[in-house]
Amino acid sequence: MTTDSRLTPAVIAIRAALRKVPAGRVVTYGQLAAIAGFPGRARLAGKSLWQEQGEDYMPWYRVLASPGRIAFAQGTQAFREQRKRLLSEGVEVRAGKVNLEVYGWRPHSAAPVLD
Repeated sequence: MTTDSRLTPAVIAIRAALRKVPAGRVVTYGQLAAIAGFPGRARLAGKSLWQEQGEDYMPWYRVLASPGRIAFAQGTQAFREQRKRLLSEGVEVRAGKVNLEVYGWRPHSAAPVLD
């Protein structure tokens, strides 16, 4: 992992939290922020994923808007790409939404994540 000196500690923490989300599981932006130690900062989580990534790999597609919705507009390339990547990991996407009770992830627990 490379570290860009322009990245704040919050961005670094959010990205580290995202790397822990296993394949086939998802979190919402708000949940990701809370896991990283920034509850109530969903927008910060979203912005953190889109800053310069350099060589870092981010499984950005595992992060959804609340309540389990793909944040991109249906029909856009970004929507199709996120949907494709989720499906490739076995995550079912229906009408642009993922069932968080089935596919949601919570660290240190087998229980699903719910908003």
